[in-house]
Amino acid sequence: MSFVAEFNSLPLDDLIKKSLATSAAGALQASGKSRLSLADFAALISPGGSEILEALAGRAQLLTRQRFGKTIRLFAPLYLSNECVNNCAYCGFSRDNPILRVTLSVDEVLREAAELKAQGFRNLLLVAGEHPKFVSSNYLRDCVAALHAEWPSLSLEVGPMETEDYRPLVAAGAEGLVVYQETYEREIYARMHTAGPKRNFDWRLETPERAYAAGFRRLGISPLYGLADWRWEALSVAAHADYLLRHCWKASVTISLPRLRPCAGDFQPLTHMTDRELTLLICAFRLMFPDVGIVLSTREAARLRDGLIPLGVTMVSAGSHTEPGGYTGAGKENIHQTVRGKIVELAAGAGEWAPQPNQATNATGQFNIADERSAGEIAELIRKLGYEPVWKDWDSALTA
Repeated sequence: MSFVAEFNSLPLDDLIKKSLATSAAGALQASGKSRLSLADFAALISPGGSEILEALAGRAQLLTRQRFGKTIRLFAPLYLSNECVNNCAYCGFSRDNPILRVTLSVDEVLREAAELKAQGFRNLLLVAGEHPKFVSSNYLRDCVAALHAEWPSLSLEVGPMETEDYRPLVAAGAEGLVVYQETYEREIYARMHTAGPKRNFDWRLETPERAYAAGFRRLGISPLYGLADWRWEALSVAAHADYLLRHCWKASVTISLPRLRPCAGDFQPLTHMTDRELTLLICAFRLMFPDVGIVLSTREAARLRDGLIPLGVTMVSAGSHTEPGGYTGAGKENIHQTVRGKIVELAAGAGEWAPQPNQATNATGQFNIADERSAGEIAELIRKLGYEPVWKDWDSALTA
């Protein structure tokens, strides 16, 4: 049985309703004695949980230090391409957005990676829109293979594939796969995805299982907060993580907490999760899953990230760019627009060629980041908080 079948039978609405009459303090007390249930998790993220947030934060911090020590892992996203065949209402890369697009060559990917390595990173997340014409499985394999010798940890956030298509990527050196379900609410999912293979909800939901079967040793999941009710999404991802820990037990699991950010297309969030609710959710995930990695990206503002890092976060990005070529300007000579899968060259002297302030390339990013501090600044902050920044925590030689 896949997670789709289990997910379809979950009484999420009932759990949310019952949590309103359940003691969050009782769930907090239970967290020190036994493994929490979904009902306990629902109680922790209920309004009652917000009333005991200080106690939850203390417990979450203690658990994180017990399981992970005083370390924070650093990573950087490297965008390969902003081409996409999907229409997703909330995404800057959406097919029908008239944005400036580019796909980096393998040599250009290496150029971007060299800049990130010089900053200290040893953990890369390769990101690309879903477009088989520009981002084929062979292209991804070639990028991974070219990077593998210099990068001990390589993860992918790309369009879902079949298990057999994942295997060459693992063989080339990829060890992690991240896939956002975007929203676990089927009706909203259908409204948000109007064209392209991403319309298939079940296919996307089963992606981590196919990746695990192909040999990936890290699996990252998350909704995108701002589409459906955040408590519904949180319960869904908790159920998903629980399933993966039971059925894909040879892999480690990470949970991200991305909130919608401004992007091309000017999509406005359908729902809202406050900073306090985000804090509560991080604490609840840590109590529910003491050994799961929790990821906090540059989508969140600097001051908020500073306060959240000690409460359960184990992995952060820094100095991020969400546009291909954003670190060095690689690929800027090939920027174009894409109409119905065909490249449309920009006219000589067109305004799109004009350089943008503080940008290495004019390619359009997926979304605007909120924390623009450099990798060095984030590493120094981590030290000031009493933690150790970890640039490398894995090497493929361990399993060669």
